[in-house]
Amino acid sequence: MKLIIGLGNPGRRYIATRHNVGFRVAEHFAQAHGIPLREERFGGSFGRGVVRGEADLVLEVGLLLPQTFMNLSGDAVAAALEGLEIEDASRDLIVVLDDVDLPFGRLRLRPGGGAGGHRGLAHVLERVGRRDIPRLRFGVGRPAAAADTVDYVLEPFAPEEERALPGLLESAARALEAVVVSGLSAAMNRYNRDPGDETAEAPERNE
Repeated sequence: MKLIIGLGNPGRRYIATRHNVGFRVAEHFAQAHGIPLREERFGGSFGRGVVRGEADLVLEVGLLLPQTFMNLSGDAVAAALEGLEIEDASRDLIVVLDDVDLPFGRLRLRPGGGAGGHRGLAHVLERVGRRDIPRLRFGVGRPAAAADTVDYVLEPFAPEEERALPGLLESAARALEAVVVSGLSAAMNRYNRDPGDETAEAPERNE
């Protein structure tokens, strides 16, 4: 089984915030593949289903949205890894999260590394006990110089960003599908590109 973790905060107050884009990507993926997120398991909203690839390939996928609040996301992830048939977290787990160091809507798949200042991912890495956890970062951009990053990620997207989100969420969900069906390396080659670059993979960013 592959396990996709969308990071965010529970509750209506946070639904439309930048910090919850991990939830929204995972929910978009779930809807595209008919996977209901109705089970209350592992301290989160959980669902499982299948993704179909080429040549009648059928792959089982679980999705989890931790309801523990962002800074304690690792508790739910650790519980899911213990309770599900996950053979290797470095291969079968992928975490989806927001990233202020990427321009709005930019995607970056990575096989591992540090948390890059993201407290939710930091807690996941701490509880899982390893850094080689694949992740999909969704760029939300940085605030103006005078703005506080914590306040910025807990604010809703700007109206023009919200209008652009449906297509961007679709691209992110397709990137997750590529990871599940084709593997991380192939998905990185396809989706780690700057807008308009059709020839070369975007450069790596140190974490």
